Amino acid sequence: SPYDGPVPPLVRQFLDEADRRIELFQQTSRIVGYVPSDFEGVYRLLRAILDQQLAPGTRFCEWGSGIGVIASLAGTLGFDAVGIEIESDLVEASQTLADDFELDVDFVEGTFLPEDAEPLLDKARLDLAAGMSWLELDTDDSLSDRDLSPDSFSIIYIYPWPDEQELIAKVFDRFAATETLLITNHGRDGLRVRRKQASGQSGNFGRRNRNTSKRRRDY
Repeated sequence: SPYDGPVPPLVRQFLDEADRRIELFQQTSRIVGYVPSDFEGVYRLLRAILDQQLAPGTRFCEWGSGIGVIASLAGTLGFDAVGIEIESDLVEASQTLADDFELDVDFVEGTFLPEDAEPLLDKARLDLAAGMSWLELDTDDSLSDRDLSPDSFSIIYIYPWPDEQELIAKVFDRFAATETLLITNHGRDGLRVRRKQASGQSGNFGRRNRNTSKRRRDY
């Protein structure tokens, strides 16, 4: 169950400022199709994952991080957070937002799909909406070189387009480490959490005891 307590004042301040910057960004940016996530809902979910020690570690990655709000929220909770985003303008805006709130979060310009995911991407291309997919392969091995490959993280978050959901699930099943959590945002259908199991398939989410270190900031 998500955390249902009060949102700390400084987290609320961060969310208000993020909303203001997103509105301004949408008015002035050339980037189309940018859809903000349910930021508070994800914060409450991450808070519960941390409090209940459900993740196998503290490394967090936001795939397609946009303006970086989710990765920054993970940073407020003490996760070792990084966001991967293909649009340079969004990477710059993300880092500025995090830095302005003195959050130790890194944002990387690039793609989160490893090159070995090419067969999965090729198979999915016919189903992907024309012009509405930013899925590209990491053809220069920068993910592994920078320790950003899917198996490097304990929690991965993404807000996929509806026609990308099946592909994202398959990439997670194929490349994430066992016990990794995947959080996906499904818009009006809410948030889903699944855990990578030893069989290589993500299964129903259940509570597990974990020695997740708590480095939450005083928010």
